[in-house]
Amino acid sequence: MMLHELTLNELTARLAAGEVSSREAMQACLDRIDAVDGSINAFMSIDRDDALGQADAADERLTKGTTHAEQPLLGVPISLKDIFCVKDQPANCSSKILGNFRSPYDGTVVQKLREAGAVIFGRVNMDEFAMGSSTENSAFGPTGNPWDAERVPGGSSGGCAAAVSAQECFGSIGTDTGGSIRQPAALCGCVGIKPTYGRVSRYGVVAFASSLDQVGPMGKTVRDTATLLGAIAGHDPRDSTSVPADVPDYAAGLEGDIKGVKLGLPKEYLGEGIDPEVRAAFEAAVKQYQSLGAEIEEVSLPHAEYGVATYYILATAEASANLARFDGIRYCDRVEGDDPFALYCNTRGAGFGEEVKRRIILGTYVLSSGYYDAYYIRAQKVRTLIKRDFDRALEKVDALITPTVPYTAFKAGEKTGDPLQMYLSDIYTISCNLAGTCGISVPCGFTNDPKLPVGLQLLGKPFGEQELLKIAHAYEQSTPWHNERAAL
Repeated sequence: MMLHELTLNELTARLAAGEVSSREAMQACLDRIDAVDGSINAFMSIDRDDALGQADAADERLTKGTTHAEQPLLGVPISLKDIFCVKDQPANCSSKILGNFRSPYDGTVVQKLREAGAVIFGRVNMDEFAMGSSTENSAFGPTGNPWDAERVPGGSSGGCAAAVSAQECFGSIGTDTGGSIRQPAALCGCVGIKPTYGRVSRYGVVAFASSLDQVGPMGKTVRDTATLLGAIAGHDPRDSTSVPADVPDYAAGLEGDIKGVKLGLPKEYLGEGIDPEVRAAFEAAVKQYQSLGAEIEEVSLPHAEYGVATYYILATAEASANLARFDGIRYCDRVEGDDPFALYCNTRGAGFGEEVKRRIILGTYVLSSGYYDAYYIRAQKVRTLIKRDFDRALEKVDALITPTVPYTAFKAGEKTGDPLQMYLSDIYTISCNLAGTCGISVPCGFTNDPKLPVGLQLLGKPFGEQELLKIAHAYEQSTPWHNERAAL
């Protein structure tokens, strides 16, 4: 097995045993990127000298006796979505408007990764300001799916999923506002978890929709993802939405059977519009859970049908407010004008892409006088009803089980002309963000022709990541899907 083919936990075992060095692991990632990223375009920039320097420092700590019990990610190369602030590194959010901006500080997640010993390298591609479901809305070009480079990897954390799936890194950290971790994980055949809102700090993460954004990891396996989540989770006083809840040892809690676990099957999630092969893979996954001793119970999320409409009112409203700061006056690439208003318009007109402009306009509209009560306030009320649906359903069962996406990866350009069809890509993932709870996507099979990954979604109780990971791990270990890799 080539070094880049190892899982994160297989790598840490070899690092601990002295069988490989962190520099060798980092070089293996760089070589893999050189070999395959030309057709995928997952990585936007890499500071190779800095990455290898971090790896050498990790090797020195390993030589001096630092263990992975002390630093669970010691020597492991991890990539980051281009939305995180890393000191002296670019943070463009795949947008033109930030130009040559470099962050003056490390965000909390980056600090935690460093404390865990990770080798942080590379800025991976994304939909501009995390607004999209295909990673086609990037000022630096689209990212391809490793299973078929002519198809999308999902979004907005498509670069993260593509990099993990193509085995260019041992894990990646993204963000999920309406499915932006789980949806690309499903389309690329890897594992991605969206933690409960407040579980992971958002300090140092460029905001899209502040009441919905949440940071989470992607990995090749559930265990890898659990290890990453354990490293980045925890309370942060610099984030007012961060919750002071204890962080369990997620990786240590994976083992054990799931006999008697109750999984709720929302009847609203299996209507029209789901691809027949996706439905077949999902139904096979349900039967597999039953064979493991889990009990399947039908539940109802009666307001789920309003999820997409509610999300695109609230998310665009918050985006409109958050992105007002990008004006060419305080920072950003400035496009001059004859007066301040012209400067403002010219800068934002040239700097933002079409999808970002669309969402800013939508958000400004729903917040405007005469429409605030009709749209924004009403959407907040529906959000409360959606959260109440989740609370009631999760009182009866331990987790919910659904498809992650109603179809597999579509061809690039197929949906760009119809924004509504693109928005419906997240129909199964959006409600989790509105409810503020946790969700995970794991591979559950493939379509036949072409061979493309299918994702299974599990939605858990607030701060129930440990139980969710255990349920996902039991399924993963009883099926072969997580061992499949894209042929590049």
